[in-house]
Amino acid sequence: MLKYPELAMPRRCSVMTVCNGKREVWTDYEEAKAYFLELMMTAEGEDRDRAECIYIQLTHGLSECSDENE
Repeated sequence: MLKYPELAMPRRCSVMTVCNGKREVWTDYEEAKAYFLELMMTAEGEDRDRAECIYIQLTHGLSECSDENE
């Protein structure tokens, strides 16, 4: 068992996202969060669902975020 929960750990500086098959590496975590939040608020339908999925993963501090079901 971890001594500290994952959410309490410091976030990494970079993150990789896969949205609609497009892989992107972000060097700024907050910039990635802002991008997917804006996309989530402006898109509709399936695109909104994809952006929301990635945004939720980003808020949980994951270093690899994808909209694909595994």
